[in-house]
Amino acid sequence: MTLVISFDLPTEADTVALGRRLASLLRPGDVLALSGNLGTGKSTLARALIRTLTAEDEEVPSPTFTLVQVYELDQGQVWHFDLYRLERPDDALELDIEEAFAEGISLIEWPEKLGVYLPRRRLDILLQPDEAGTGRHATLTAYGPWAERIGDLTHE
Repeated sequence: MTLVISFDLPTEADTVALGRRLASLLRPGDVLALSGNLGTGKSTLARALIRTLTAEDEEVPSPTFTLVQVYELDQGQVWHFDLYRLERPDDALELDIEEAFAEGISLIEWPEKLGVYLPRRRLDILLQPDEAGTGRHATLTAYGPWAERIGDLTHE
């Protein structure tokens, strides 16, 4: 089953709020695929989500150069991948991405770089500039068990 929902995010605070709401739905083994051009809010969303799961003052640097940052939680790990600089999908295997998929919560910026390694059971989040060019528009496409979980977001 697939479910698609959309949100307007007029301000950065709205993007942060979406990240916080999504954090409450996460379970070990979940994969969130964050897509969008540079500057559309992928890192803002990921940072809000990670800080909700860890601590409000958690340092959450962009993993642009390290490709991955791992955060420890009581219930496991959050793996934040930024694959912008990944040259080949096979290179992701060197980042222990299979372990992240199996046991952790995975946030992946630039998921299209994974090719065949991108899991089918995931939540795709596409962030784009809104029509006015001042905010963002989020399109969430849920595959597998995510379809049941994100339905609640439309009622908040």
